[in-house]
Amino acid sequence: MKVQTEKPSYQLVKEKIEKMIDNGEVKVGEKFPSEIQMAKKFSVSRETFRSAVKLLESEGRVYVKHGVGTFITSPLPFIENSLEKLTRIGQLIQLAGLIEGEQKEFFDIVPATKEWAEYLSIQEGDLVVHHERIRTANGEPVVCSLNIMPKSIVGDTFEQKELTGSLTLFLEKECNIKFMRSDTELEVPLHIDRYCQKLLIHPQTTVMLLKQLHYDELNRPVMFSYDYLRNDIFKFRVRRTR
Repeated sequence: MKVQTEKPSYQLVKEKIEKMIDNGEVKVGEKFPSEIQMAKKFSVSRETFRSAVKLLESEGRVYVKHGVGTFITSPLPFIENSLEKLTRIGQLIQLAGLIEGEQKEFFDIVPATKEWAEYLSIQEGDLVVHHERIRTANGEPVVCSLNIMPKSIVGDTFEQKELTGSLTLFLEKECNIKFMRSDTELEVPLHIDRYCQKLLIHPQTTVMLLKQLHYDELNRPVMFSYDYLRNDIFKFRVRRTR
């Protein structure tokens, strides 16, 4: 029998405020009454009400102007392919409205270069799995990925199991590695880069490079990636705030 966990008070207050906004009881631009009044309205402590407001603020539902008050805001539209969200390559291909095709795979076990070692917090020369993959969509190559993983973490998995589909899901299932966050650096690769050239199939094609360091649930760096993506297929956005 599944036991239902009661929601914390601040979550319930958050949901009540959202209902008020959605029902038009409070309107965009309107200022909330004082913190004391709002806490009294919901029969909670000021700290509980403050926690609910913090959640709403993180989701863009309210704006807190310190010393002035809390105001209702208009929710921002969802941005597809936002760099703030971890998204699998297969999902990106689907979001682009394309049909994912064949995948060309290659992997070997090599000593870590100085760059890889620094990113992965291992020693230069330590063994790593060097995995390369070309992804196609509508019959054309659209993504070329190089993934570097410490052998001390993935073990002999790539030698014993055949990778099909998502690398992320493969690592989660076979190695119990779950990506929780990543640091991403954007670059424009030189056209003479051999991985870039694998994607330059049309005169109008340009390529962007995402250098990504992926962390697991314990914040261990578990994979360093070079993802080359065709810029005529994929668009990424970042929402910047003050």
